[in-house]
Amino acid sequence: MMAACWFGCAPAAELHAYTEDVPPLNYLDNGNVKGYSTEVLQLVAREAGFNLTVEVLPWLRAYAKARDTAGGLLYTVVRTPEREAQFQWVGPIGSRRIYMYRLGPRGNIRVDAASDLTRYRNGVLTGSATASQLQALGLQSGLNLDLGQSDAVNLKKLLLKRVDLIAMLDWAMAWQLRLQRLPENTVAPAWLLDGKLQYWFALNPHTPPEQVAKLQAALDRIRADGRLQAIRRRYRDD
Repeated sequence: MMAACWFGCAPAAELHAYTEDVPPLNYLDNGNVKGYSTEVLQLVAREAGFNLTVEVLPWLRAYAKARDTAGGLLYTVVRTPEREAQFQWVGPIGSRRIYMYRLGPRGNIRVDAASDLTRYRNGVLTGSATASQLQALGLQSGLNLDLGQSDAVNLKKLLLKRVDLIAMLDWAMAWQLRLQRLPENTVAPAWLLDGKLQYWFALNPHTPPEQVAKLQAALDRIRADGRLQAIRRRYRDD
C-alpha cells in the first residue's frame, strides 16, 4: 500500500478558511471556531478530502485574506452581483432572512409596508448594512432608529419596550432566544425586511475549478442524505 502511494497518491489540497464572529453561523467559543456554517464547512472539507484550517478575523481582513491567499475561502457570505466575479462559489448553505421583530403580545404593532416603520422606534445593530438599509427608508437615528451594540442588547431593549421593533437575522434571533431561555413566541416577525439572498462559501478566484467542483459535490451529497439538515437542527428549531 505504501509503495503505491509513492507514485499514485497526491497530498490533500489545503483549504484556508477565514470568517468573522457572527453567532450562530460562525463564532469563537473558548478559542474554538464553532457555529452552523463552521460545522457544514468542516464536514464538506472532510467529505471532499481537503485539509482545513479556520481563522476568525475582522470581516474586512477575512475578506482580503480569502481573496489573496491560495486555497483561501471566506464564510459565511451573501452572494451578490457585486461580489460575483470576485470569488468562486460553493453553496447555497443556508437562507438569509432579516425580519423586523415585535414582542409576541404586541399585536397592535402592524407593518404592512416599509413606510409604516417610520411610525415606530426601531432597534438595529450599529454600523450594520441593515442600519444603512433602514436609514435609506427614511428612519433617523435619535428619532425612530435606535442603534445598539449587539443583538443581545437590541433584544433586551425590545423586552423592556424601549423599542417597538428590532431588525435581526432569523438565525440570530433563534440563537438569542435559546441563549436567554426564552420561548419562541416571545417575539413575532412583523415585517420581512430582506429575504432575497442566501449564504454561500466564497473561494479564492484562482482556486482550480476541479477543487470547487469537489467541494460542491460534497455539499450536494450531505444535503441529499440529510446530514446538512441535521446540523441545521442543532441551531434552529424550524
